[in-house]
Amino acid sequence: MLNVADIFFTAFNLGCALAPNLDALIVMRLLSGIGGSACLTIGSGMISDIYIPEQRGLAMAIYSVGILFGPILGPVLGGFIAQRAGWRWCFWVVFIVSAAITGALIVFNQETNPVVLIEKKTKRLRKELDRPELQNIYTHEKTTKHSPSAILLQGLIRPFKMLFRSPIVFLLSLYVAFVFGLLYLLFTTITGVYIQTYGWSPELCGLAFLGMGTGNFIGVIIVARTSDATIVRLAKRNKGVYEPEMRLPTTVFFGMLIPISFFWYGWATKAQVHWIVPIIGLIPFGTGLIGVLVPIQTYLIDAFPMYAASAIAAATTFRCLFGAVLPLAAPKMYDQLGLGWGNSLLGFIAVAMIPFPAFIFKYGGMIRKRWPIQL
Repeated sequence: MLNVADIFFTAFNLGCALAPNLDALIVMRLLSGIGGSACLTIGSGMISDIYIPEQRGLAMAIYSVGILFGPILGPVLGGFIAQRAGWRWCFWVVFIVSAAITGALIVFNQETNPVVLIEKKTKRLRKELDRPELQNIYTHEKTTKHSPSAILLQGLIRPFKMLFRSPIVFLLSLYVAFVFGLLYLLFTTITGVYIQTYGWSPELCGLAFLGMGTGNFIGVIIVARTSDATIVRLAKRNKGVYEPEMRLPTTVFFGMLIPISFFWYGWATKAQVHWIVPIIGLIPFGTGLIGVLVPIQTYLIDAFPMYAASAIAAATTFRCLFGAVLPLAAPKMYDQLGLGWGNSLLGFIAVAMIPFPAFIFKYGGMIRKRWPIQL
C-alpha cells in the first residue's frame, strides 16, 4: 500500500512539473497530496510495529524531522530555485528526490504489521505441514472474512470513528491541528511581511523561516532525550506500570512556548524592529511545535496500538484541514487587527489550549478503560 501511494505521489509531482496551466497544476497538486498522505499515517503505524514503548519517543522524534523540516526547507530552497531557474524546477527537484526515495523503499522496505506477518507464516505452515486447521493468535477468533473493498471501507471509516467517538483523540487532534494550522499560517504570511515591512526580495524571504527551523532542531534534540526517559521515570514511580498518558506532561511546557512566539513575532513586526528580532521570536514556536506534535502522536500510538495508523490518520486529517483553512483567514484577520493584535489573538487561543494534554494526562487512562472505542 505504501509503495503504491509513493508511486502515485511521485507520478503526480511529475505532472506538476509538466502542468500546462494553473487548473492542471491544482489538480496535480491535489492528486500528489493524496499519494503523499500515506507516509504521514502508515509511517507512524510502522513505528508502533517496530519499536517498544520505551524506544518510540526517539523514533517519533526522528520520524517527525521530515514532516516538519520539509515544509521549512521548502520555502528556503524553493525561493532560490524559483527565482533562478523558474517555478517548474521546484517540482522537478521534488520529483527527482521522491523518485529516488520511492525506488529505495520499494527495494528495501519490508512488511512490519504483526497480523500480516503471522498470517503469512500461518499460511506457509499450513502448506508445508499439510495442516489446514492451523490458526494464529490474531485471526483464530474471526469467523468471517471480509472482501478487499470492505477492508478498504473500514480503513477509511475507522479514523473518523476514532476522531468523533473518543474525546481523547478529538481533543488532542484539535490541539495538534491548531498548532499545525499556525505553522501553515506563518508559511503563507512571513514572505509578505518581510517583503512589505523589511523590503526583502522573494528569494531571500525563505531565509526568514530559519528561526522556526532552528527551533525545530532544538525541539527534536530535547524530545529525543527526554520523551522515553520521562516515561521510564514515571513508570518506576507507578510501581513499574507504564501508562500511555505518561507521554503528555512535557507538552504543557512546550505548549507555553507557542503563544510566547506569537506575542513576540506579532509585536516585533508591528513595531518594525530589526529583521532578526521576529526571526529569533519564531524559535520558541519551532521548539514548541516539536514538543507538542511528537509526544501527542507517540501517545496516540501507545494508547491505541492495534489501531495506531488509524489514530494518526484521524489527527492528520484534522491537522491538514486546519493547515488548509486557517491560512485563508489570515489576510482578513491581519487587515482588521494588524500584525500585533492579529498574532496576539492566535497566541491567546494557543494559551487556552494548553490544558488539553494536561486534562488527558489526568483523566485519559480512566476514559480509555471505562469507555473503550467501539470500532
